[in-house]
Amino acid sequence: MADLNLGAIVSAVQKNCHISDAQYARDLTLCTFLLKMRELYRWENDIPLTRDMPKAEVGDWMNERERLWETMEEADFVPLPLPGATLDPFEVDAANRDLTDLGLVYSGGFGRSCKPHFFLGSLERQEDRAGFRIFVSGCEFARDLDAPPGMLLDRTIFVRTEALKRWLWEKYEEWRWSRRNEAMGRALTAYGFDRDADAALAAMTREETESVILHELGEARVGEALGEAWPALLAAVMGSRAEIVARAVRDLYADCLSTLPGLLERGNPAALHFHMANFTGMRRLLFPELALDYQEWLASGDPTGLRETTQRGLARWASTAEAFLAQHRQHGEAVGGAIEAWLARAAPAH
Repeated sequence: MADLNLGAIVSAVQKNCHISDAQYARDLTLCTFLLKMRELYRWENDIPLTRDMPKAEVGDWMNERERLWETMEEADFVPLPLPGATLDPFEVDAANRDLTDLGLVYSGGFGRSCKPHFFLGSLERQEDRAGFRIFVSGCEFARDLDAPPGMLLDRTIFVRTEALKRWLWEKYEEWRWSRRNEAMGRALTAYGFDRDADAALAAMTREETESVILHELGEARVGEALGEAWPALLAAVMGSRAEIVARAVRDLYADCLSTLPGLLERGNPAALHFHMANFTGMRRLLFPELALDYQEWLASGDPTGLRETTQRGLARWASTAEAFLAQHRQHGEAVGGAIEAWLARAAPAH
């Protein structure tokens, strides 16, 4: 194998990140854009999570970044200069055959709204589980504006612990501002944030890495069960309330298939508190029984109710997702009306 030129690889991946951001960043709402830009600045400048960022410098950097993006909006993605081969940036499996032996992991795929995502990081570990390859990364050397903690690409799951750590810290700061989410407060106390925030964040990141893996495995297995018809359904309801409902049903299916059984098997109260702290919005509206059983578990310490509700939920949400697909086959592009009618029956008080 030819000598590795890490600098050239990092430069190529980061350039592709810039090109993706140049083409898609303006699709974000202003609030989301500003938050993501602040965190990208923090990452690029290696500013500790506990330190405030200089507002004037962040503002100047944003202006410079937008000027850079203006030069890249029409650019093509560049190939990866790997040892012995030059690869298309979406040839992820081929890239990782070279990079993982060198302690690196790479991903190039598509996220929400078909935005390309790229990252390059150190490889902490890899494993095979339930027929899927799992890569867990640590320090990141190149990334774009979005940094999802977990990503699924074909039959490979990528868990980005650096991105996860930043996301968990944001959750901690949100709770400190409002202190309204009782489940979040329980999770943070269980992880020890009231004693040593740095040590607690490290412990939380380690534990929640497994939660991300469970979630992504659930997403992957549900994707296999529903097949290519599901993305077609989502395309038909894109931007509507029906899309929110359909995505929530799919998430509940994945939760009951993988995430919740895994959490209950692990028996870590902190991880379960954290899951319930994020059990909000449409998922909570559609599945209030889970929140009720969580309260019973708090009072009794007995997880039987949670287990039974999860088992019933698996059958329920699998059936509901299949019913949505049947409605799509029947109604085509007008399926949104049928899904919203289902919502009115399922959650009449919404």
